[in-house]
Amino acid sequence: MEGRAARDAGARSGNAPLVGRHVALQEIGRVLDATERGYGFLALVGEPGAGKTRLLNELADGAIARKLPFVAGRAAEFEQEMPFGAVVDALDDRLEEHTLNLSPAALRLLGTVFPALGDLTDPAQVTGGAASPASHVARYQLHRTVRHLLEDLAEPDGLVLILDDLHWADDATIELMDHLVRHPPRARVLVAVAYRPAQASPRLAALVDAAGPQGVRVTADPLSQSEVAEFLGPGVSRSRCEALFKASGGNPFYLEALSKMGDGAGPAGRDGTRLQGWENGVASLTEVPPAVRAALQVELSALPPEALLMARGAAVAADVFEPALAAVAAEMEQNAALTALDVLTGHDVVRPAPGGRFRFRHPLVRHVAYASTAAGWRIAAHSRVSSRLSELGAPAAVRAHHVVRSARFGDPEAIRTLVEAARVVALQAPGTAAYWLKAALELMPDAAGPEHPDKTGHQDETGHSDKTGHPDKTGHPDKTGYPDKVELLVELAHMQAVSGHAEEGRETAHTLLGVLPPDDTVRRARTVHMCAIMERQVGRIHEARAIVLDELRRITDRQTPEAVLLRIRLVADRIQRADSRGSQAILDTIPDSAPGWGPGLTAAVASMRPIVAYVRGEVEEAIGHAQTADQLFSAASDNDFADCLDCFAWLVFAESFLGMYDPALRHAERLVSITRTTGQTFILGYMLAGQSRVLAQLGRMEEAAAVADEAAAVGRDLRSKEVLAYGLIQQCLTASWMGDHDRALRAGEEAVANDTGSGEWWTHMAHVARALAIINEGRLEEGATALIAACGDGTHGLDFSTLVICAEALAGVRAAQEDAGDAARWAGIAEAIADPMMTGDVGMARLTRAHAIRAADPAGSAALAAEAADLLTKAGRRPEAGRAELAAGLAHAATGDRAQARERVRAAAETFQACGLRGLHAQAVREQRRLGVRVPATGGRSAAGQGKSAKGAKEKLPFGLSPREHEIAMLVAEGRSNQQIAERLYLSVRTVETHLSRVFTKIGVSSRVGVATKMNRPE
Repeated sequence: MEGRAARDAGARSGNAPLVGRHVALQEIGRVLDATERGYGFLALVGEPGAGKTRLLNELADGAIARKLPFVAGRAAEFEQEMPFGAVVDALDDRLEEHTLNLSPAALRLLGTVFPALGDLTDPAQVTGGAASPASHVARYQLHRTVRHLLEDLAEPDGLVLILDDLHWADDATIELMDHLVRHPPRARVLVAVAYRPAQASPRLAALVDAAGPQGVRVTADPLSQSEVAEFLGPGVSRSRCEALFKASGGNPFYLEALSKMGDGAGPAGRDGTRLQGWENGVASLTEVPPAVRAALQVELSALPPEALLMARGAAVAADVFEPALAAVAAEMEQNAALTALDVLTGHDVVRPAPGGRFRFRHPLVRHVAYASTAAGWRIAAHSRVSSRLSELGAPAAVRAHHVVRSARFGDPEAIRTLVEAARVVALQAPGTAAYWLKAALELMPDAAGPEHPDKTGHQDETGHSDKTGHPDKTGHPDKTGYPDKVELLVELAHMQAVSGHAEEGRETAHTLLGVLPPDDTVRRARTVHMCAIMERQVGRIHEARAIVLDELRRITDRQTPEAVLLRIRLVADRIQRADSRGSQAILDTIPDSAPGWGPGLTAAVASMRPIVAYVRGEVEEAIGHAQTADQLFSAASDNDFADCLDCFAWLVFAESFLGMYDPALRHAERLVSITRTTGQTFILGYMLAGQSRVLAQLGRMEEAAAVADEAAAVGRDLRSKEVLAYGLIQQCLTASWMGDHDRALRAGEEAVANDTGSGEWWTHMAHVARALAIINEGRLEEGATALIAACGDGTHGLDFSTLVICAEALAGVRAAQEDAGDAARWAGIAEAIADPMMTGDVGMARLTRAHAIRAADPAGSAALAAEAADLLTKAGRRPEAGRAELAAGLAHAATGDRAQARERVRAAAETFQACGLRGLHAQAVREQRRLGVRVPATGGRSAAGQGKSAKGAKEKLPFGLSPREHEIAMLVAEGRSNQQIAERLYLSVRTVETHLSRVFTKIGVSSRVGVATKMNRPE
C-alpha cells in the first residue's frame, strides 16, 4: 500500500460485502488488468452516498492484489479553492518517501505545488514564483512536469492514482486532469476519479470521453428493493425494508442513516470506507432528504456536549485536521479536547488519518457538524484558526481559507492576507487567485486606495514600475492601510482572463472602467484593450469592436499612445476577416511614429503593416514592411511590449505566409517568452499557434506537435473556442503530416465544432485542416469535397499560401483518380495565386502542375516535380520538398528511368525520416522496394514516434528494451547528449546514464555510435 490513504490501516469500519455492485466490480477488475498494458482512466460517477468511495476502496484492494502501488486523495467541500488540493493530498506523502529521478528544474517547478518538494530557501517557491521572471511559466509546463512525475513514480511496478470527490476540485486540478487524459503518461498509470454528476463541471464530466479508448465510466446506481433487503439483512421485516427503500431511494448512505433511527443500531456504518471520501457537493443540506438530515443531526446531538463542540471545531479546522487546531477552533483546553476526540472516534464520527491527524468518517457528517454551528460562532472559530496559523508562521495561502470566512469588512490585515495569497498562487492557479482577490475587494471600503493614483504609467515613489499595466507585486499598502483598489481590479480582471473566466473578467473590466476617471486615459486604454480581447474570446466580436470604438470617441488626440493602442486593436480584428480595405484605412491614418510613443508601440504599428499588405496581394510591400518590423522588434526591449504584445502574433503569421521562416521563428520564440514572463497567458495561444505553424513548415514536426499541444491546452484553460481552435488546427495538421490520422481527425473535428460562424480566418482554416487530414488518411473523394467547400471561391478569407496548398492537394487527388482535366484546372488556380516573389508558393504551383500532367507526360512531370523540390528546398519547406522529390521519383519510374527514380525516392525517404513524417516515409520505403532497393523492415523512428507503441506490450520493442530504455536509445540515435536527453525527459543525467548502461548490455554494444547503428537497423 502507498500514500496517505493506504496507510490508514485502522480507519475502515465494517467489512460487509458490497450489495448490487457486481457489474461495477467486474469493470474495475478489467480496468486494473488493462493497467498492465499502459495508461487508463476510470470515472466513478454517482450521487452523494451512492457508495463511490467504497468502490474506490475495492479498486485499491484490487491494486494491492495485483501488487500495483496506489496513492489516494480527495477534494474537500470547505477547501474548494485550495490549488491542486486532491492531487497534493494523494501525492505529497509519497513524494517525501520516494527518490525522484527528475531534473532540478522539474523539481523546482513541482515544489511550487507540493509541500514535500518545496524549498523554503528558494524565494521563487516561497513567493509562488514571483521572485524571478524566469519562473513565470505556463500552466501547461506544470501539467507536463506532473505527467513526468507520475511516469517516474510508476517505475517499475506501475501506479494507481485515486482522486475522490472531484466535483469539489479547483479549476487547476481539473485542468491537470484534462491534460493527463489528452497527454497520457507513458507508463502503467491508472487515474481513477469519483464525482457527483449533478455538481461536476462540464470539463470534469467530459474527461472520460476525452480519454478515448482508455476511458471507462462506472456508475454507482441506487439499490433495488431486493438489494435493499439484502443490505439490511434478514432481521429486518419486509414492511420496514419497503419503507426504508422508499425513504432512501435506494441510496446506501441514506439507507444506513435511516436504519439507525428505529432499530438502535450503533453508529458504525455498514458502508465503511478506507478513503473516507466526501460524498456531498457545494449545495446545502436541503438537497439531502429531510429524514437523512434528521438522522445525522440526531446522531451528533446524542454526543456529550464537549464531544459535539470538538466535532464542530474539527469541521471548521480542516478536512484532515490536527487535534490542536480543532481545539483552537472549538476554544477548548487541549486535554479536554483530546478526551472529546476519544469520544468522537469511539462513536465513529471521526477516524484516524496519517500523521496524528483525523477526518470525519463521511463528508455528510462533517457538513452536518459544520452547518449545526451558529453563524457568529463559526466566524469566530475561523478567526481563531487564522490567528493561530499566523502565529505559527503559516503562509498566506494556507490562512486565506479561514480569513475569507471570518474577515470583517474594512479589515486591512485580512485584505492584505488575501491579496498576498492570491499573488502566491496566481501562476499555477489563477482561478483561486481571482477568488481571493474578489474577496479582498469585497472587504474594501469604497474610499480605499490612493487619493491620486499614478496615471502616467511611470514609476511610483517606491521605484516599482507600473509601465507593464500589471499591479505592483510588493503588496505594500498605501497611507490608508489598503492596497490600491483600482490596481486590484486590474489584477482581478487579468486573473479572470487567464483562468478561463473571461465572462467574469469582462464584467470586472467594465466595473473598472466605471471607476477610472475619464482623464486616466492610459489605464482606461489598457483596460479596454484587455476587455476587447476577452470579449472576442467569448465570441462577442461585435462587442469587442464596439467597446474600443466607444473609448476612442473619448480621446481627442488620435495619435497618443493610448489611442494608437486601441486603433491597432481594430486593425487586428478586421484582419481576422481578411478585411484588407478596412484595416488599410485605419493604418493609413496612423503614422510610423509620433512624440510620446515608446519603441514597443512603434514596433507594434510596424508589425501590423505586413499582414495587411499581404492580404491586399502586395507581396513586395509586405516583405519590406516585415523587414522594417523585424528591425524595430529586435531593437526594443522585452519590457517595451507589455501593452501591445498581442499585435505581434500577426507579424509571425505574416512572416509564415511570406516564407520568412527564420525571423518568424525568432520572433515567435521571443514572444512566447515575453508572454509567459508578463503573465499574459490569455494571448499565449495565438503565439504558440504561429510558432507551431512555422516549425511544421520547416519540417520540425516533433517540436511543432509539442507546441500545438500547448496551444490547445492554453485554449482549453481559457475556455475560448477561438484560442482552442488555433491550437487544434495545428494539432490536426501536424498529426496528419506525421501519419497519426486518428489524432489528426479528432483534432480536426473538434476544431470544426468550435466554428462560431464568425467567418474569420481561423474558422475557415479549421475546415481546411480537417479536409486535408481526411485526404491524407486516404478518403480522397470525401476529403476533396470538404476541401472545396472550405475554400469556396477563394474569397473566404484564407491566406494565399493556404489556397495554393489546397489547390496542390486537390490536383493530387484528381491525378490519383485519373481526372487529368480537373487536376489541370487546380494547377491553373495554383499558378494564378502564387506570387513570383514567393519561392515556396511557386514551388507548390510547379508540383501542382506536375500532378496534372503525370499521366500524359511523365517525363515533363518529373522535371516539374524536380524543379518544385529545388524551389521548396530553397524556401525551407522540407516536408513539401520531400513530397516533390517523391513525385519526381514516381514520374521517373513511369518513364522507366529506374536510376533517377531510386535517387529521388531515396532523397524523399531521407527527408521524411528526418522530419518525422512516418506515413510518408513508409510510402517512400514501399516505392523503394518496388524499385528493387533493399530497405530494412523498420526504419529508425523517432522517440516521439515510439511513444504510442511504448504503451503497448513490451515484447514489441526491439532487443527486449523497456519503454524508457527504448525512448532513451532512440534519442541517442538522434544524436542527443545525455544532458539533452535528461532535459527532454525530465530525468536526472545520472538516471539517463543508468538506463543507457542497460541499453548497451541489451543491444550488445559498447558505444553510443553502436546504439545509433543498431536502433536505425533494429532486429
